[in-house]
Amino acid sequence: MLQVAVIRQQPEWVKERLAIRNFKETDLVDQIIELDEKRRKLQAEFDATQSKINSASKEIGILMGKGDKAGAEQKKLEVPALKASLQPITEQLQEAEKAQHDLLVKLPNLPSGEVPPGTSAEDNVVVRSGGPEPQLGADALPHWDLIVKYDLIDFETGSKITGRGFPLYKGRGARLQRAMVQYFLDFNTNAGYTEYQPPLLVNEASAYGTGQLPDKEGQMYFVTEDNFYLIPTSEVPLTNIYRDDILKETELPVKITAYTPCFRREAGSFGKDVRGLNRLHQFDKVEVVQIVHPEKSYEVLDEMVRHVEHLLQSLELPYRILKLCGGDMGFTSALTYDFEVFSAAQQRWLEVSSVSNFETYQTNRAKIRFKDEHGKIHLAHSLNGSSLALPRIIACLLENNQKEDGIHLPVSLHNYFGAKVIS
Repeated sequence: MLQVAVIRQQPEWVKERLAIRNFKETDLVDQIIELDEKRRKLQAEFDATQSKINSASKEIGILMGKGDKAGAEQKKLEVPALKASLQPITEQLQEAEKAQHDLLVKLPNLPSGEVPPGTSAEDNVVVRSGGPEPQLGADALPHWDLIVKYDLIDFETGSKITGRGFPLYKGRGARLQRAMVQYFLDFNTNAGYTEYQPPLLVNEASAYGTGQLPDKEGQMYFVTEDNFYLIPTSEVPLTNIYRDDILKETELPVKITAYTPCFRREAGSFGKDVRGLNRLHQFDKVEVVQIVHPEKSYEVLDEMVRHVEHLLQSLELPYRILKLCGGDMGFTSALTYDFEVFSAAQQRWLEVSSVSNFETYQTNRAKIRFKDEHGKIHLAHSLNGSSLALPRIIACLLENNQKEDGIHLPVSLHNYFGAKVIS
């Protein structure tokens, strides 16, 4: 959530940054400022009235001390009227604060100055690419056919158990999933991240803290009786570990990682975009999250991008890194880099990771702060990235590494999987 102080101090600059996102409701900025003026006046009126009550109470004590009981009783008659006048002021103040908050949560994060202009994915900027270019024969199969050929995943039974988008991994398919999760976690913990195993359901405050509410409630599965949400990503519970906390500056950066299943109701398109592992409602993902000093967050963002890049390089997959334009960024992000791997059999790029800096957008909502050496309290910055999402990685590993004698896995997975080839 944007800070009101920033909006008040630089309203035209805020509108300019929102325009980079192609955000049309910039009049919300003026409405928020108007409501803040009203809130400030009501707060001043409340404080003045409360001050009169405090002064009267103090004076009553002085009069009683002097033995002037009559004067004290006379002064006491003023207090009920002053207290009664606080009630409507309090109600108006609460209404103004709620109205302002309801408008604030409609504003997305302000894009960093590095964000390129643009309206859609076509305007994203390729930063760099790498990895070996696969050479497949004319009879190469897409991953959904390879899955059947090597009996790795049962989509039909998964659909029977739950519904479409809930695959049933089995045998070597389940073992490959487990091998990749373990490898990704080891890769992250070796880089200094602490592993957590968080809850898979979160409450409303947690979903609000990271910006899933009120923006993405339609994408999350909701447990109505308990008012819990199934997590769309472990970013949500991991970031909320520090909700309402004040860290010491010396505790920064906080580096955490976790493996979780992820649940998303998001509607998909049709055909090859959702076939096989391309888009699922339940999928496995390993996440990295950092809580950092504001002055270091963009340095940390670059570090996290390199970390994910090295992980992809170790999987020997062709990849490219995109800097997202204003029109294609997530609601809460200030700057996002997407990672895509090339699916040789499908002849298309598939997104496998997003690494984002949220600056203070999440930490302002979740009240994640730190105290500096002088005792002053500041909002921290939060960042997160997929390291990595498994389904499309598996799809590309199968497609890009298919040979006549089976699927040749990258060296990094040999010990984890217990074999070099799926045959």
